[in-house]
Order: sequence, then C-alpha cells, then structure tokens
Amino acid sequence: MEIRWHGHACFEISNGITVVTDPHDGRSIGIKQPNVTADLVLISHDHWDHNCARIVRGSPKVIDKDFDGTVRGARISSVETFHDRSGGEKRGTNKVFLLDIEGTKFCHLGDLGHVLPEEKLAKLRGVDVLFIPVGGVFTIGAKDAADIARDLRPKVCVPMHYRIGGLSLSIGPVDDFLAHFPEEQIIRVGNQVSFERDDLAGKMNVWVFSL
Repeated sequence: MEIRWHGHACFEISNGITVVTDPHDGRSIGIKQPNVTADLVLISHDHWDHNCARIVRGSPKVIDKDFDGTVRGARISSVETFHDRSGGEKRGTNKVFLLDIEGTKFCHLGDLGHVLPEEKLAKLRGVDVLFIPVGGVFTIGAKDAADIARDLRPKVCVPMHYRIGGLSLSIGPVDDFLAHFPEEQIIRVGNQVSFERDDLAGKMNVWVFSL
C-alpha cells in the first residue's frame, strides 16, 4: 500500500487500484499541479481547489455525489456533512468518503467545516487512516481537528489543508495541529510512504507529509 501527497487535500492511494482525492490544478492555489494517473477520483465538494478531475490521467471514474458501492474491488461510501458551521448556508455541503482497499480502511474528511455530531462520528470509527483538514478558516481548525482525531482513534492521522510554502490560501500551519500531540506520536514521512496494514498497530501516529 502506498500513499503520496500532492498538496492541499489531494492524495494518491495505490494498491492494485489507484485512488486520487480532491485534485487541484496547482496554479490556482500557488503550488505544483499533481502529476497522477488513477482509476478512481473522489471529490468531496465542488470548489475549484478540490474538483479538478480533468488533470488526472487514465480516464478514471469520478465520484462527486453520494455513493455506496464497489469500484474495482474497492469499497466506497460517503457521509454527508457541511463545509461550514451553519448547516451549509455559507459554503454548502461536504462529502466525507470512506474507502476500503483490501481491508485497509481510509477516511477522507474533505473540507469538513464543523464539529461532527455523534451519529456521524459513529459511522467513521474504526478506520485505519484518517485524512483530516487542520488549517481553519474554510474548514475546522487545529483544536477541533485534534479532538475529532482523538475521538475516531485511527491508527494513522494525516493532517491536510494547511499552509505550506507557495500556497495562496490564508490558512493556518500544520504546527498548530501538531501542538496537540506528543512528539513521539508525530512521524514526518516525506512525500510518499509504503506500508502494510500490519504495520499500523499501537497508539495513533500522526504522519506529516511534505511536497
């Protein structure tokens, strides 16, 4: 199993099938455009920094609506949430995607903009890898993200949607999120990491990717 970060909320997950989440075009947000070929693209919401499926090569299946099914052996389901704290009045809805690839369970929270109620949290518990926005302004911020991560207790928590060099969006840095966790839980993995599900054991680790 491999995970590669393409900046912002865009990840490439590969293990027989290649899945890309929330692709952006790079130049619109000031960072490099993803160079990726995929079988499946998951789009959490229809905003310009998350919905650029056209840059993904390979004629992938694009899922940008509520979904519950299987694609090439990967099990996918969505959970409806909001992009703000006012029931979607400001920024609309946001889809959380649950993805199961050969028993490894991923959850991508997209641009989640509010604290999750218990009935939503219950649907998301038990995942192995959680991709969570932490930069605030347009999404939940560092403290709410840390609280959600501790509640869901994934084996790995991956922060996303935070300020990096060149990014043109005024959002917070990842360090604000990392400050809520002891240093021994934080692992800086570079741009790409390979792992087996059996490697994901013990206390939750926070994997910090870089471009």
